[in-house]
Amino acid sequence: MTTAAAVCADRCSRGIVMEKRLLPIEIYTDGSSRGNPGPGGYGVILRCGEHYKELSGGFPETTNNRMELTAVIVGLEAVRRPNAEIVLYSDSKYVVDSVNKGWVFAWERKRFEKRLNADLWIRFLDVYRRHRVRFVWVKGHADNPMNNRCDELAVAAALACANS
Repeated sequence: MTTAAAVCADRCSRGIVMEKRLLPIEIYTDGSSRGNPGPGGYGVILRCGEHYKELSGGFPETTNNRMELTAVIVGLEAVRRPNAEIVLYSDSKYVVDSVNKGWVFAWERKRFEKRLNADLWIRFLDVYRRHRVRFVWVKGHADNPMNNRCDELAVAAALACANS
């Protein structure tokens, strides 16, 4: 081993040379439907350092749970960096508890038998496994500006579908 290589290896083993650490990505999500079922929409905000992006979309006939889950999927699919560290905030107990309490993994083992929204859960698991995701439940319609903005995006998308 050359002297330079030996010094580098020594520094790395002692932790002197640090690998560049990427910031975690924050994703905020919300879903809405005007009727259940009815026209619905989702809103997503992605933040990382100084970067900020809003996404939204709507469907003419859907449910609130489908829009909540769709928002999460769209947010995760928008992350291009593989194996990203993500903190995902949602006011949906349906989504957050399904992941944090492990229900979705049990449903998967049973091939989503008799489960609503199986198509979305399968899509979710595919993108979820590409990253390191931590789910955080936030109270909806409260004092979280990012969640409130997602709600505005979701409602606007749902209303746009209702009026088209």
